[in-house]
Amino acid sequence: MIAGMDNHRPHPLVIVKLGDTHEALRARRGDFENWIAAGLDTQTLPILVVDPRRGDALPAPDTLSGVVLTGSHAMVSHREPWSERTGEWLARLVAQDTPVLGICYGHQLLAHALGGEAGDHPQGMEIGTVTVTLDEAAATDPLLGGLPAEFQAHVVHRQSALRLPAGAVRLASNAHEPVQAFRVGANAWGVQFHPEFDAEAMRGYIDLLADDLKSGGADPAALRDGVGRTDAAAGLLGRFARIVEAHHHRA
Repeated sequence: MIAGMDNHRPHPLVIVKLGDTHEALRARRGDFENWIAAGLDTQTLPILVVDPRRGDALPAPDTLSGVVLTGSHAMVSHREPWSERTGEWLARLVAQDTPVLGICYGHQLLAHALGGEAGDHPQGMEIGTVTVTLDEAAATDPLLGGLPAEFQAHVVHRQSALRLPAGAVRLASNAHEPVQAFRVGANAWGVQFHPEFDAEAMRGYIDLLADDLKSGGADPAALRDGVGRTDAAAGLLGRFARIVEAHHHRA
């Protein structure tokens, strides 16, 4: 359940809303924060949604248990003031070992905030259900460890984490995207793919971007037919929630 702050409850798991899905999807399915909250499925921590784009205050690190950063149709490289403020806040969270999960835009913002670089992917958009391959480092990773060596994930992005921050560990990649997942420090992760997307959401994006895809030489019908199950990727949200819960109880 998405809730407001309550001093008598455990510190919330914060979803930082950095963008909105397309109106046609939002009307039927809710928005990014709803999809993420459903995947987190935490029964012990309240969920608080903050939107820095509308001026919401970002909580002090000692008042929260963990953070998930949503995707966005904005671009990290545009360095919008709300995005840069969020990046500065993120750097403080990582320095204090707060569990963080950045998704798509959030993944790129995490890299940028810690000294890496985000920008346009040289090969353009990646969209659809794709195969992600784990690096060896993922075998012992608290979030990705135990996943299949290859798994399916939903993606839609034009920008990427082009350069990771110093000390970051790459965890996954594929033929199009050299950095599908990374970790920095002990408890901060970025994933370029969308664990919160289900097949309907993925098909919705393909349909809504069909004209752009055709103009770029892609076949929307083939991409739509290729949409499949992404159980391993989807399970990362619950895995992250368990990490946050355990970290919160130790704190």
